[in-house]
Amino acid sequence: MNVSPIQSAVDTANIAPENLAANKHLTEQQKVAEASRQFEAIMLRQILSESQKPVITSEFTDNSTAAGIYQDYITNTLADSISKAGTFGFAKVFEQQLSHPAAKTNAEKSTATTTMNFSGKNNMPLSATRHE
Repeated sequence: MNVSPIQSAVDTANIAPENLAANKHLTEQQKVAEASRQFEAIMLRQILSESQKPVITSEFTDNSTAAGIYQDYITNTLADSISKAGTFGFAKVFEQQLSHPAAKTNAEKSTATTTMNFSGKNNMPLSATRHE
């Protein structure tokens, strides 16, 4: 009986950022996607922690160590949940910018040679009409 090896799916959410690049079980695209997601989560933590600071402190504001730990836990969990859901959108933008630099330069070259034809008189490339 011939048994094929089990292909286990690697859960990228549990890989620490410092171990992501050295992981041999992930493709480059998966590494870029997970790094982008983790960077988005870091940004969300910053945004959420700043937005939860009280504007006016009072005697009813709980500034204890336990409250700070609880608040940090909530902020981290919320940021991770938002980034894993993919609803914020920064991770997708980061991933697109990091994934295809060769395709991006080809697209820029094709738009630079687009011709202008507003009045029917000018058929010069856009790159020739720029004044810098």
